[in-house]
Amino acid sequence: MVYVAVLLLPGVGLLLFTMTYLEDRLFAEPVAARHARRRHLRLLPGGLRADSAPRRADPASAAPRPAEQDAAA
Repeated sequence: MVYVAVLLLPGVGLLLFTMTYLEDRLFAEPVAARHARRRHLRLLPGGLRADSAPRRADPASAAPRPAEQDAAA
């Protein structure tokens, strides 16, 4: 009986240590990630510059579609 208790003691000690460690991690406050930044999204100011060339209209979009044409014509 003593031999069984001595042989099981390291396993029970390891189980107790593991359960304590897991409980501490489970109920601890979450820590912010190391890579998290306060302002991670940087938008470019402005948009289309005034001195840039204007966009050309697409010829396919300029032609009226059959559904948009007058039915009487």
